[in-house]
Amino acid sequence: MDTKPIKIGLIAELTGPLSFMGIANANLATMLVDDINTGGGLLGRPLKLVIEDGETVDGVAKARAAKLIDVDKVDVVIGGIYSSTRQAIKSEAVTRGRTLYIYTEQYEGQENDPLIFCTGPVPAQQVEPLIPWFINTTGAKKFYLPSADYIWPHLLNKAASRVVRANGGEIVGEEYFPLDTIDFRHTVRQIMASGAEVVFNTLVPPGLTPFLDELHKADFGKRGGKIICTYFDENFFNLVPSEQIEGLYSCLDYYQELDDPFGRALLRRYKDRFPGSAMLTAGSGCTGHYRAIKMWEAAVNEAGTVERDAVIRALDHARISEGPGGPAEMVPGQHHVRMNMYIAQAQGGRFRVVKNLGLIDPNERVLSEFELNKAR
Repeated sequence: MDTKPIKIGLIAELTGPLSFMGIANANLATMLVDDINTGGGLLGRPLKLVIEDGETVDGVAKARAAKLIDVDKVDVVIGGIYSSTRQAIKSEAVTRGRTLYIYTEQYEGQENDPLIFCTGPVPAQQVEPLIPWFINTTGAKKFYLPSADYIWPHLLNKAASRVVRANGGEIVGEEYFPLDTIDFRHTVRQIMASGAEVVFNTLVPPGLTPFLDELHKADFGKRGGKIICTYFDENFFNLVPSEQIEGLYSCLDYYQELDDPFGRALLRRYKDRFPGSAMLTAGSGCTGHYRAIKMWEAAVNEAGTVERDAVIRALDHARISEGPGGPAEMVPGQHHVRMNMYIAQAQGGRFRVVKNLGLIDPNERVLSEFELNKAR
């Protein structure tokens, strides 16, 4: 019987602007792998988690992915936060290495490589339910889109703009900035002059904090302006003063205040294991990491092997009966997950769920048999 370890390669942003997310992802993955090993491992073999620091730099993530494939010879690669980081990892792990890759972050959708599965929310699960509810609830219809200049904001804004217009709203401004931009005075002046009622934000750290500070100083909120940021979670109360995001709307697959016994128990166990460390949240991709590891575990058990194609066939319909935010299942053929979604609002330094949307389909493209066969 084979007793060699089964290897999971994890690329986590342990340093750089997204370290407050990446450290939590690595913590949770460590805890889950330890759980599996305590329970006897997988197929009677121990799991070995190989963690590499992506440093929040795409080129570094690409090099770390190459190491996981060439040196560590991992059975699956997990992780990456920015969509540009996903593409960097994909180039080594998937395109060159032909290895199964599970991307865990909420993102713009449209990733349809047969060797990639995605376990975070996509536009059909975030902007499509959020924006009609928001316009209907608040009456605000004039949207301004300040954005980071990479693939996720461009495609998310495209989806958001379509839904805004379909619901009687309008886009009064849309701008893109390099990731290292920190001076937003001119943009905030434009937002204030445009009559925008809503800032739909896709700026990311490090530019995020100076932007929110500038917007707050301009009294955008006091004037009745509203902010939407789909990826905001409990972490952001440690990044910015809570008054700067008071009233902000977010839409994710899990919030810590959910009255869900499983999620509460997982959060308690995480806090006991990693006291004072980065928080277990959805925006960071922790929930996507949970689904990735537990669905992959279920797929390997069903397949009875770690052979790539057999695992992919089982992963195509994998499901978990419980998880942070609720049960989840892979939609056959789509390589994306049907999951519970929630709209929350920042109130008094915490996120409160204002709408439980229930289970929502990702509505991503179904991969054809031809594409799947070609990958093999």
